[in-house]
Amino acid sequence: MKAIIAGSELASDLTGVNPPVVLDVRWQLSVAKTAGEPGFDGRAAYASGHLPGAVFVDLDAELAAPPGPGGRHPLPDLETFGAAMRAAGVSADRDVVVYDGGQGWAAARAWWLLRWTGHPSVRVLDGGLAAWAGEVSTAVPTPEPGDFVPAPGATGAVDADGAAALASSGLLLDARAAERYRGDVEPIDRVGGHIPGAVSAPTTENTGADGRFLPGGQLAARFRSLGADEGTEVGVYCGSGVSGAHEVLALAVAGIDAVLYPGSWSQWSSDPSRPVATGPDPR
Repeated sequence: MKAIIAGSELASDLTGVNPPVVLDVRWQLSVAKTAGEPGFDGRAAYASGHLPGAVFVDLDAELAAPPGPGGRHPLPDLETFGAAMRAAGVSADRDVVVYDGGQGWAAARAWWLLRWTGHPSVRVLDGGLAAWAGEVSTAVPTPEPGDFVPAPGATGAVDADGAAALASSGLLLDARAAERYRGDVEPIDRVGGHIPGAVSAPTTENTGADGRFLPGGQLAARFRSLGADEGTEVGVYCGSGVSGAHEVLALAVAGIDAVLYPGSWSQWSSDPSRPVATGPDPR
């Protein structure tokens, strides 16, 4: 099963005898929200128009636990996540397609969580809503409840110690912007910089100007140039486990398995005992 799907292919699948469940996960990282100002409203965006039959999923409430020691977007409570997926119609034997507004980060978070908890067939709409050429709807569907029960461990996740180990023995990629990796700026977390040994790999370099993923071969060459050689264990982190999921998705498109450190920099940097590296060099 491919990790991504084109808009034209999704349009065809939606007319089939067993159409996929479609999840709308529109969300944006908002620095304004962290400062107490109103942030992006994904539910309002959904209400203004979405793919026909799509069900809205709230990233902050259903794909993450409240901010705390586990980071800014910790792994969600499994009961909450499972209930949200079943309410959206997700079943173990039915394909799922996830999309967002086009950046792909939020959709990738849902994709990664479903894979991590054992769903066998999840894809992300490549390019998001902007890649959809069909009609949009304002009708809110009431899907038949699904039967999906999350069972963690189907795909890899690591904690802070596991991320540190990967930075030494494998390849740990930092998916944030290069200036945050270097520590030049840090608009959200306690301190700037990166996990010692991590390699800068901004997730924005995995897509073209249209927001769609670069071809798999081109992505594979990019990750090989960063150290993703055959047999090397690969991990990814970002600020809070959202854009990092997008990089794990890009690696999947390239044919490379990778694990995610969900706590990411928001968890790592909150612990004063954890070492911090700055500048362009991994160490």
